[in-house]
Amino acid sequence: MTRTKSATNPIEYEESSGNVFADIGLPNPEEHLAKAELAFQICQIIRERKLTQVKAAKLLGIQQPNVSALMKGHLDGFSAERLFRFLNKLDKSIEIVIRDKPRQSKYADVRVVVDAA
Repeated sequence: MTRTKSATNPIEYEESSGNVFADIGLPNPEEHLAKAELAFQICQIIRERKLTQVKAAKLLGIQQPNVSALMKGHLDGFSAERLFRFLNKLDKSIEIVIRDKPRQSKYADVRVVVDAA
């Protein structure tokens, strides 16, 4: 993060690295961000299909309070693999691509890319 203050914006602020979990110093920030992005996609599908939490829970094979936790972003009880299974139950295929990190990047990352096709 970079502290910034300019003539046009006299308020000091910090620019994000692009990963809020890294910015606040959590361990394994890439994993946290990937899980958050997966959960966001699951919640989007639930909303698009206008599923109640009870119906979503039945479809995903979990209890309604777990759907509530997922919808609120409380992801401690959800592994990436479990979120993958939820996406599969929502008729979404998952493709994992492994590639070299860009030379200009200091670290390798984990990204969730949604194919609109």
